[in-house]
Amino acid sequence: MTDRRNFLGRAIAGLSTAMLAGCYDLDEKPWFTGALGKVENLTREAQHLFAGPDTLAPEFTKADIAPVFRANGSLDPGTPEYKVHQANGFRDWRVTVSGLVDHPLSLSMDQIRAMPQRTQITRHDCVEGWSCIGEWSGPQLALVLAAAAPRAKAKYAVFYCADPMTAEGDPDHYYYESLELSEAMHPQTILAHRLNGQILDVPHGAPVRLRAERQLGYKQPKYLQRIVLTGTLDGIGGGKGGYWEDQGYTWYGGI
Repeated sequence: MTDRRNFLGRAIAGLSTAMLAGCYDLDEKPWFTGALGKVENLTREAQHLFAGPDTLAPEFTKADIAPVFRANGSLDPGTPEYKVHQANGFRDWRVTVSGLVDHPLSLSMDQIRAMPQRTQITRHDCVEGWSCIGEWSGPQLALVLAAAAPRAKAKYAVFYCADPMTAEGDPDHYYYESLELSEAMHPQTILAHRLNGQILDVPHGAPVRLRAERQLGYKQPKYLQRIVLTGTLDGIGGGKGGYWEDQGYTWYGGI
């Protein structure tokens, strides 16, 4: 077991170095994305082995917060529907929970804000190679999912968002992501609606986004509208578990 732990530890360290140094170039190279796919199961097993399901990502102090938290990916969905929500202060925005649950939910932003809140100062790590520390606030997703009562066959949480990934706004190509149900229930996985003490703005995912602090940035979708619990990722989108995964990223994005 000691040799196995040492081997897994070296693999994790090597992968982390590659992911956080010069990824603007590496993530465009076929050999690199192929290598990530080969070690995906290894790193996933290693996190479970070393960290366990409840281990927390590092948290920081207010003195560590970046003066400007970089916005990345979609900066504004720009659809007619989103513009209507934006114009009325997201008064009618809903986050639904459905799929393999006994009690489907449809939550307004007022209901999300009224739930017990968690505030955490954490580091956002992007697969492109940059990091940024910010303070996020919102209810733990575990509380929401517990209210929905997941069924025994539920294995994954799939997150559907309001930002189209094509200029044409093709409804089949909106951003989506997924996590194992255990990661969705992690204490630091929250529905964040505040950043650095302020109401979440549009570039950062208004009115609500996922923060899953043990995951890379692409696993933390913005403009969240629907959460669907399922027993399989087959037949969803391109079948890989997320928009970027369908383009060749690895599904496992743990750090």
